[in-house]
Amino acid sequence: MSITAQGVPETIPAADALLTDLMRRPWGQVSPSVYETGRLVTLAPWLVGHEERLAFLVATQRPDGSWGAPDGYGLVPTLSATEAILSALLRDGHGAPGADRHRLESEDGDRHGLEGAERHGLEGADRYSLGEADRHRLEEAARRGLRALADCLGARRELPDMPAIEHIVPSLVALINQHVQALPGQPPLPLPDDMSYDTLALIRSWIAAGTEVPEKLLHALEIAGPAASGAPAVAPTAIGTVGASPAATAAWLGERGWRDADDPARGHLEALARRHGGPVPVGVPITVFERGWVLSWLIRAGVPIDVPPEMVADLRAAIGPAGTPAGPGLPADADTTSVALYALSLLGAPYEPDSLWAFHSGTHFSTWPGEQGSSVSVNAHVLDAFGQYVARRPAAADRYGAAITGTAEWIRDRQRPDGSWDDRWHASPYYATASCALALDEFGGEESAAAVRAAADWVLDGQRADGSWGRWEGTAEETAYAMMTLLLTGPRGSDPRRAEAAARGHAHLVRSAGADHPPLWHDKDLYTPVAVVRAAVLASSYLAQQAC
Repeated sequence: MSITAQGVPETIPAADALLTDLMRRPWGQVSPSVYETGRLVTLAPWLVGHEERLAFLVATQRPDGSWGAPDGYGLVPTLSATEAILSALLRDGHGAPGADRHRLESEDGDRHGLEGAERHGLEGADRYSLGEADRHRLEEAARRGLRALADCLGARRELPDMPAIEHIVPSLVALINQHVQALPGQPPLPLPDDMSYDTLALIRSWIAAGTEVPEKLLHALEIAGPAASGAPAVAPTAIGTVGASPAATAAWLGERGWRDADDPARGHLEALARRHGGPVPVGVPITVFERGWVLSWLIRAGVPIDVPPEMVADLRAAIGPAGTPAGPGLPADADTTSVALYALSLLGAPYEPDSLWAFHSGTHFSTWPGEQGSSVSVNAHVLDAFGQYVARRPAAADRYGAAITGTAEWIRDRQRPDGSWDDRWHASPYYATASCALALDEFGGEESAAAVRAAADWVLDGQRADGSWGRWEGTAEETAYAMMTLLLTGPRGSDPRRAEAAARGHAHLVRSAGADHPPLWHDKDLYTPVAVVRAAVLASSYLAQQAC
């Protein structure tokens, strides 16, 4: 690290560029989602980029016919993609509203359109018909998807804890079973043993009756089916999104979307489609979430950055009496609130964290009130927020001391025997372990020292031959979390194995620079918050370079 003549560390160009990007793209940088893209194929075939969305689904299908990641993560995206392709095949030539006649280019100029699709006008609206080659490709993809679904649903495997999965799976299974009634020899798909259509029917009746919809349910409004269209108790935000979800927004728009080109919700969807060249992400905007995590990773690692003052002001203004959501259209949650508060304290602008009490369940902090299940990473971030605030405001120790002690104990009690943690908001135990180990090391007291050492030992044991870490394969993101666990916890320099392992990890990061980051974060589908992951990689690389 170089030093200016005034003794102030020079900022790092990559970090400055990352922060500039946050200001330039305030909705956030999120990877395209198979689930959400599939829903738009079915719900909004009139939307610009329809061809590109179909081509994206075909291109991302795995050799076994599924979509998505292993270990049950593929069920939801495979259901969505298969249903979308079946829907497109059934719609072809039947006079339903078709795709916009203009093909898209993504920001990097890539084109994804199906080459053989033909256009013709019908009843004054844009309609479409598939070329013979494209129809054949879609039919084959649908057949392979149905086979993969039959295998997955017949295996009776445990499914990951994904948001709204208990509603999404029945809604998509029902749609697919309607589509395949006309297919000879194609049996209906079964539901997983622990799921039924009953709750889904109840939710749909609420929405149809105009009952107020819980804010967190808006993110998956598409499960309501036809009742979602123009639902009287639902309104888009000022930027046109419903539930920060393209699928929910399209479901609420219904057929009004292709009739009214000036509708703000349609404008929001068009902006997202153009940003990604047709496919769409699972959750946007994520403004507060993205900024909080990026700033936290960089500052915690000591990366010298020049934070725009308006970013700090925006972060502060986002926190209200009930906390802050990840972005407009979502409910306030303890995770985003905690990380935003922690980032503000690190920036020297501490803000009273009393809004977090709304998420206190008595034994721990819930992601939102009434949450089913619990999250260790959320509680680790609450520990960070309280601990850093007290470090900046020692007089607040009496107000938050008991919560700091109790939360640290709750996190320790959930450590696995091997020293790791797992979590409901991320597919990788390296994320959960880094979150917990860093918080316990800094704010968990002496009682947490053994848990932190066990976490570091687990990380050391899990390094791959190429220097990387990862659940399914070595990834830059998971390698970054492992390196931060080794370099930011415990007595510095006490274990030479840590520095050696981190150096090997850093060499892997250098070799893999520029590669895409596979989706590992939980939403309706796995996704990558691209800027957040880049910040983690940058922070771990900086730490490794400083340790040399």
